[in-house]
Amino acid sequence: MGKKKGTNEADAADDFLQTLEDFTSKENWDKFFTLRGKDDSFEWYAEWPQLRDSLLLLLQDSSSSSGSLQILVPGCGNSRLSEHLYDAGFRDVTNVDFSKVVISDMLRRNIRSRPEMRWRVMDITKLQLADESFDTVLDKGALDALMEPEVGTKLGSQYLSEAKRVLKPGGKFICLTLAESHVLALLFSSFRFGWKMTVHSISQKRSSLKTFMVVAEKENSILLQEITSSFDLLSLGRNDSQGSGMCEALESENQIRRDCNNGSDYLYSHEDLKLGVKGDLAEFTGGRRVKFTLGCQGSNFSYRAVLLDAQKQTEPFVYHCGVFLVPKTRAHEWLFCSEEGQWQVVESSKAARLIMVFLDSSHSGASMEDIQNDLSPMVTQLAPRNDDEAARIPYMMASDGIKKRTTVHEVTSPLTGEVVVEDVVYESTPSNTGGLSPSSDLAFRRLVFKRTEYLIQSEALLVEDGEIIDQSQTEKTKIASQSKRKGNKKRNQETSGPVMKVSHDYLASSYHAGIISGFTLVSSYLKKAESSGKMVKTVIIGLGAGLLPMFLHGCLPFFNIEAVELDPVMLSVGEDYFGFTQNDRLKVHIADGIKYIRDITNSESSSEKTSDAVSKIESTSSNNGEGGGTCPDILIIDVDSADSSGGLTCPASEFIEETFLLSVKRALPQHGLFVVNLVSRSQSVKDMVVSRMKKVFDHLFSLQLEEEDDVNVVLFGLCSESVIGESDIPESAAILEGLLKCQRLETKQSIIDSTNKLKYWK
Repeated sequence: MGKKKGTNEADAADDFLQTLEDFTSKENWDKFFTLRGKDDSFEWYAEWPQLRDSLLLLLQDSSSSSGSLQILVPGCGNSRLSEHLYDAGFRDVTNVDFSKVVISDMLRRNIRSRPEMRWRVMDITKLQLADESFDTVLDKGALDALMEPEVGTKLGSQYLSEAKRVLKPGGKFICLTLAESHVLALLFSSFRFGWKMTVHSISQKRSSLKTFMVVAEKENSILLQEITSSFDLLSLGRNDSQGSGMCEALESENQIRRDCNNGSDYLYSHEDLKLGVKGDLAEFTGGRRVKFTLGCQGSNFSYRAVLLDAQKQTEPFVYHCGVFLVPKTRAHEWLFCSEEGQWQVVESSKAARLIMVFLDSSHSGASMEDIQNDLSPMVTQLAPRNDDEAARIPYMMASDGIKKRTTVHEVTSPLTGEVVVEDVVYESTPSNTGGLSPSSDLAFRRLVFKRTEYLIQSEALLVEDGEIIDQSQTEKTKIASQSKRKGNKKRNQETSGPVMKVSHDYLASSYHAGIISGFTLVSSYLKKAESSGKMVKTVIIGLGAGLLPMFLHGCLPFFNIEAVELDPVMLSVGEDYFGFTQNDRLKVHIADGIKYIRDITNSESSSEKTSDAVSKIESTSSNNGEGGGTCPDILIIDVDSADSSGGLTCPASEFIEETFLLSVKRALPQHGLFVVNLVSRSQSVKDMVVSRMKKVFDHLFSLQLEEEDDVNVVLFGLCSESVIGESDIPESAAILEGLLKCQRLETKQSIIDSTNKLKYWK
């Protein structure tokens, strides 16, 4: 009976594991190990017979000046791996896990048979262990468990920093992983300078999943070496998702390393700089300019930054080091994004060394005090040597580029929180506003959520009520490639000027132009629909101020548009302050976007069971200009995330879950197009989203809005087996250009120009 009871408990634990949503939760693991019991081990990935030869070879190759090899097993769980190592002769093994339940069970299981084995309750992201105290850190699935997409890279980065800290020179970090793309992205980038990396494949007989062993050896050298593998990459199989993922990750990472060694512009990490890859930072080196990322253990955020040592000294420096914060709204201005402009900022700062830090959407919600407190310990490490130990490091900041700001409306929504509608006049004037005089101040109306103040939810040009655009003057207007920047706008109105209204034929948001440019991918279908009088059903999840639906309604008259918005306050704001209106071609549903799409999927599944005769009748009626039934032709996801702490600002994480993506694919027809506005500073999060979409959709394209800004990317998923190639895009873009009925010709041109940025992923 006892054995049967143990089996039932193990089965219950396995059932619980299948429903475990958060692998980073201590409470979840305590429950799992309680159900499992101390005598029933659970093995992640490969078991000892498959690991033994490769692992023992690596450990025997390691040397320890103290004689006995010191091994750390983080996130040990109740695996028997440590016990097998002990029995193989490695007695100095320290096992740590944050679950007190499993550490107590393992201690009781081994106290007599393996008395020298050590077991400690500890958080592996905050190891209470001395620097350089271990010869080997052996990770069996710990990093994978920390890399939950909703959590982002923070826990994984903290853990890897700790693992590197406790390793002795010459020590090895051995990571057993399933090699998901977002895990490899962090793993490979964390062990660049001062590390030698190899990858091994572990053969398994009872599982279709491959286990990879990634080994990083700590060296005194700061050379950047390519990652080697003990297997032929082609042997992994390009048709296998794990194998192809590993091939792509290795090729991508090694290309980065080759480019860096060849002198290409490279984004270093804070740790790279501390290793001395760009010289001794304690010494001032005139003209030194280094692009790097800030954000290490103990930091709440990550930052893109540039370190600049002044080129010349025309007068004494006021500061030995200074920090200059650039807000998101001005990051793309020439003064801050170009090297020449940055040197001008250095000269005006009066600082010998200036660290320019770029803020983005991931810093929304944080006060300047929070940002400064977060940066201070890292900046202190980057300051040059100074005889005056009391010398302060000042924080300077560019203004947000707004010349005048007027709050029009404030409201608090139970769902969204504080919402602000404001009219702003920018300090500089765009050159692409058609018939409007470029000498006039232009006003823009913006929708801002207080929870993400750095992210402008919607932005619209204000024009005089009744204004008629002079097309001849518009045609003569010079088109600028960077014309839709938020930091480049002005107002055309005096305080006591004429009545102004929102212009629905001008795209102030560059990502809206990017979304519409993706219609190029289905322009042939759109042309056929327009020619035959068929309406194209377009569903937009996320109304905002209603600017994108209104623009599409005006410039694509054969579109039937349905916007789905969870918060009814947004509809009221759009109607009252942004001129949003509904009619027979533009409707709003106050509903949950996820449920709305799943209802469509269920409806389509039910309709497939109807008779052929009924199907034919429905097919005929769908061509009468009244819309295409419940199935959308184009689906756009344009919603922000209420919680961006996991590294995902847009969309909310539920909209990129694989289950939802599969629902989307089932809801779309063969010619359908799925569009996602993705905003994330985390490369691993973006890699994860791309990987999921590649897995679900037959073809995937992306569009990066600005060359210097990799935060905002628009993704396009297609369901059809055939797709246009990149070489066919100009011809397809010409078809789209013919379909667009834009009043402002420069707006149409900006959309077509954006098609040049479309990149094919799959």
